Amino acid sequence: MLGIILVDDRRLKPFSAMTLVAVCYSPADMLSNPRRRDKGDRKICGEMLMLLFWPEAFRPVKPSPNALLISIALALCGILTPAIAQENLGPEIETKIASAIQDLKAGNLDSAENAFSALIHQRVKHPLIYHNLGVIAVLRGNHAEAVTQFHRALVLQPDNGSTRLLLGSSLLELRKNAEAVRELKRAATLLPDEPQVHLELGTAYEALGNWIAAVQEFQKLVKLAPQEPEFSYDLGNAWTKLSDWSFREIIKLDPHSPRVQMGLGLELAAQGRHDEALSAYRQAVRSDPAIPEVHLAMALTYLEMRKFEEAASEVAQELELVPESKAAAEVKAKIQAARAASSP
Repeated sequence: MLGIILVDDRRLKPFSAMTLVAVCYSPADMLSNPRRRDKGDRKICGEMLMLLFWPEAFRPVKPSPNALLISIALALCGILTPAIAQENLGPEIETKIASAIQDLKAGNLDSAENAFSALIHQRVKHPLIYHNLGVIAVLRGNHAEAVTQFHRALVLQPDNGSTRLLLGSSLLELRKNAEAVRELKRAATLLPDEPQVHLELGTAYEALGNWIAAVQEFQKLVKLAPQEPEFSYDLGNAWTKLSDWSFREIIKLDPHSPRVQMGLGLELAAQGRHDEALSAYRQAVRSDPAIPEVHLAMALTYLEMRKFEEAASEVAQELELVPESKAAAEVKAKIQAARAASSP
């Protein structure tokens, strides 16, 4: 089993390792080879030193400020285990595979690739060999070759969710988003409790513009790793995009919908154009007097303008429409506090 560690210009996103061992990056190399990992334009750093460690010791690592512009995706690859030994590869083959893994561990990609390729020429077929050739291709930024090698590994071991995870990630790099979604969905079925799967799948759905599915995947991600604030950031970002998509769909279906005027009011308020925002909100209320949230938005706008009487009146109307609204209750308290603070 394996996984990947993702770092982009804002954060480090750890992947909780499951079994076998992990290969991770050298911070020194990362600092000397910054790359962005933007969606649809993600790149891999070139040379890197990899350290082998047991996953039980893995803990999420927070990035230093100096590493915030770094982007890298590294695979966690396995070495020989009792399960592999049970396949009777023979001590000579096992030794050669172990040696190739050590070369990969040391960052000797050419040597590792030659060793794995030599095993293939000896007619040794094992998913680990093709998987690690895929890892080498990923580390070189050759995602087309990585896809080929991961496919070969999956022919021999189709239920390896980790290989499918890396395959989906490489497909994303190649902007083959629909194929990436297909592989990552299968990875999510095989590894339902791995946050990294849902992060990648959510990213793939975003690339397709499927914001509802993206939100659902990021919700799963936050549920699996609630302690990671950046995952919550991803969820909030997806909700924002879903809201924008929904607003555009509403305009297409009904350009005169009160929600259109409300959306316009929110945009104007965000720009500090309060009077115009209030005009849009009033138009929404005239279209549908019972629409929720509009009076709340008006109350916030009046509060920003320090018109406390008007703000109190609007939040009272919001509470009449939605008595259980916690947001309205909080705004009411803010209005009362602001009014008290402004009194001589």
